[in-house]
Amino acid sequence: MQLLQWQKNMQKKRSSVTKHKKITIFDSTLRDGSHAVKHKLTKEQISDYAKGAEKAGVKVLMVGHGNGLGASSLHLGMSHLSDQEMLRAARSRLKKTQLGSFIIPGFGTIKRDLDPAISEGIKVLMVASHCTEANITRQHIEYGIKKGLSVYGVLMMSHMISAKELAQQAKQMQEYGALGVLLMDSAGSYLPRDVNEKVSTLVRELTIEVGFHAHDNLGMSVANSITAVEAGATLIDTTSKGFGAGAGNCPLEVFVAAVEKMGIKTSLDLYTLMDNAEYVASKIMTQPQGINTITLTSGLAGVFSGFAPHAVKAATNYHIDVRDLLFALGKEGVVAGQEDIIIHLAERISRKNKKTT
Repeated sequence: MQLLQWQKNMQKKRSSVTKHKKITIFDSTLRDGSHAVKHKLTKEQISDYAKGAEKAGVKVLMVGHGNGLGASSLHLGMSHLSDQEMLRAARSRLKKTQLGSFIIPGFGTIKRDLDPAISEGIKVLMVASHCTEANITRQHIEYGIKKGLSVYGVLMMSHMISAKELAQQAKQMQEYGALGVLLMDSAGSYLPRDVNEKVSTLVRELTIEVGFHAHDNLGMSVANSITAVEAGATLIDTTSKGFGAGAGNCPLEVFVAAVEKMGIKTSLDLYTLMDNAEYVASKIMTQPQGINTITLTSGLAGVFSGFAPHAVKAATNYHIDVRDLLFALGKEGVVAGQEDIIIHLAERISRKNKKTT
């Protein structure tokens, strides 16, 4: 009861900027969070969390391997469960909450991976590409729409190109029929000023919705997500307890509390979101989520958070400072799917270090 009264009080304090604002919050705990446990989510964890998401009033719950449908592999990490098993475990607990999947063309194919997901009852599809490669999403976006899905485009590693270039890429996804385009801060390198510039540019240039997916490498995930909303974004991707790759994502429960305080109604049950976050912390996380030397360096270097375990292993094998390796990866502009380059750069740094000693 006290929470309801608090929410009513907050709504009375709405500013003219936010009083008509409506946002859709995606819950990617069971997708991005998969990275944090090496893609070993169990049926029980997926089922129990999905039940909590339904209770909280979450509109869309994204489920699957961290890199999306069809990504389970030795190269990207083997899932404990198949895509279908994960989707089935979540769907069994959902009534009003829509089940969603994430796919990166190249990792996931239509016949082998997307069709089975559709058979399992997904209603929402995010089709993602590197920020300069929106053209590869056309077939998947158009196919998802043809199958009756709500389809959104995602531009990953969006810090790597300018606002103008991002708008050009997003327009392609709009042309293919996407309902909205989300900018993904895959490396957690954005500052609020960057978010404002890029999100506002897309809002101005597109006729569809614009969204943002934050990572917390610089401790900016909540601030950046709020800035995105203030800049016109209406789609925000989050995870409970910030559960996700690297330093983690924008924590769902914290973001909702913040925007409710701003006077933006979310229709989500904050107490249940808090309970869900505690479930993640106690039953799913294998170690605390947060900023450390490696994730902070990744954010500064602009390197995909998922590179961290590969970089640590390579740095250990070649007896080099992992921070030097991460900055080298950033300088080279290496992106997800190019994990093999990590070893080559580690070897190069090792040789250079030996020459200078």
